Amino acid sequence: MADLMSILSANYKAVGLTTPSKTPYVAVDPDLYQGSWSGKYADGKSFTVTVSNVTGFRGKVHYQSGSTSKYQDVLIKDNAFRVGDTKFTLVGKGTALIKNVVTDPATGSTYLDQAYAKQSN
Repeated sequence: MADLMSILSANYKAVGLTTPSKTPYVAVDPDLYQGSWSGKYADGKSFTVTVSNVTGFRGKVHYQSGSTSKYQDVLIKDNAFRVGDTKFTLVGKGTALIKNVVTDPATGSTYLDQAYAKQSN
């Protein structure tokens, strides 16, 4: 129970440190996001992010890395969106920064995997 309370406490502290964006949702250029994005994390694990049906600031995303597969409808804001524990940030035409929070099942500890992805249509 103590572990659960420390996790909750740490999360409340982390949430308090983030400042929500005050920018409105605006339509994005679908060509900047749609297509297949791929890359490799530092440990050699490869991943793909497939973005489709981008209309306005909405889109459909499939994230695949190893045995992890996530499908989600997303809202694009400030050049970024989230799929579960993974954040996609467009940093330039054809390049995105992918940040993925990974939980070690044996220890319960978390770490951040991040890598750049390249777009291929």
